[in-house]
Amino acid sequence: MSIATYSKFARFKESIYSLPEHPVEEDLIHEDFLLERVEQKKLEVYYAPFEHVNENAKVVIVGITPGLHQMKKSFETVRNMRDETKEDNAILKQVKNNSSFEGPMRKNLVNMLDELNVHHYLGLSSTIELFGSASHLVQTTSILPYPVFRDGKNYSGATPQILKTPLLRSYALENFPTELSKLSNPLIIPLGVNVSRVLSYLSDNGYISSCSVLTGFPHPSGANGNRVKQFEEYKESMKKTIELYFR
Repeated sequence: MSIATYSKFARFKESIYSLPEHPVEEDLIHEDFLLERVEQKKLEVYYAPFEHVNENAKVVIVGITPGLHQMKKSFETVRNMRDETKEDNAILKQVKNNSSFEGPMRKNLVNMLDELNVHHYLGLSSTIELFGSASHLVQTTSILPYPVFRDGKNYSGATPQILKTPLLRSYALENFPTELSKLSNPLIIPLGVNVSRVLSYLSDNGYISSCSVLTGFPHPSGANGNRVKQFEEYKESMKKTIELYFR
């Protein structure tokens, strides 16, 4: 982990420790954690401790940005570990295990990954183990590494477009490829069309390799009404991609 990452976590750690046991939205979307603001786009970026990079990961699961629920879970994890003698990297690793895609979407994500037999190729009984005993096999991440909100709501990646918004574009073209470069050709699973669109741009322009991207994987949110239809449409082609990757 870079010195810059340690410095950022160190900068906010005491503020996280001082939060109430069960923080509410006003405690999280607060000036204390504000990183950047683009007023004309109604965008705000807040800190949350999602910097841990698992350099040995075989699979990378990519979302757009951590949402408010994941942000809250990450802060609670750090706060609950404040009396433990853990190094910063150990705390950040636990944050990823506890918070990444936490909530109902994790169940949908696991169900789809298992249906594609990803667990079989990883030697697991289910991909739910990626969020526990087999966390060493996965890197969970986002195109935008910190929680982004538009007009106070979770940013979806659609409006404004990431690649047409300088602040968001810089995260996508600089932070994400740098993180990915630390891994050894993992299978990349983009969650939804907005992530896939950014990954296509990155691969077309030489930022990342396209050969290990699982094209067609839907966003696992229960609010995604096209999730089941899209999964069935791309299921067989995704199975072939996975088979070829692990061959």
